[in-house]
Amino acid sequence: MSMRGPRAGSGAALGLALACGASGCTSASLSERSPPPIVGVWLVRAPEAPFPLHLFAFHADGTVEQSNPDAGDPNTSDSNLMGAWKPDGAGVSGKLVEVAADRTTHQLVSRTEIAFTLRVTGDTFSGKADARFYDAAGQPSGRHVQATLAGERVLP
Repeated sequence: MSMRGPRAGSGAALGLALACGASGCTSASLSERSPPPIVGVWLVRAPEAPFPLHLFAFHADGTVEQSNPDAGDPNTSDSNLMGAWKPDGAGVSGKLVEVAADRTTHQLVSRTEIAFTLRVTGDTFSGKADARFYDAAGQPSGRHVQATLAGERVLP
């Protein structure tokens, strides 16, 4: 069905939607495919990170966001991490990117790129992350950190 211009039968579709709502239907889907199991919000533990607790939001469009308290780092003001993910065998892989500014000068200090692989099992996931750091000029700093990730889905 086209979403442009007048549509024949749109009244019937509206009637069906109203009937379903009135009859107590609990689920309706515009797509026959379920979203990948990673889609949702997760509380994530990364013990090797400077601040060990994070929130990740995986979106069905292949984007991901990560957040943890800015005050977790006393030297720099860190942005939320944003990135992309894709299915990878039985799990997912992706990359997050963060920028950091000096708290005193407000100047760019670094960029961090974190590659990750995860495996989802129900409402939990486990995986590994590999962080690489770049200076303000975009040159690799030589620092490299590996971390384990353990996620628990945030449920209503």
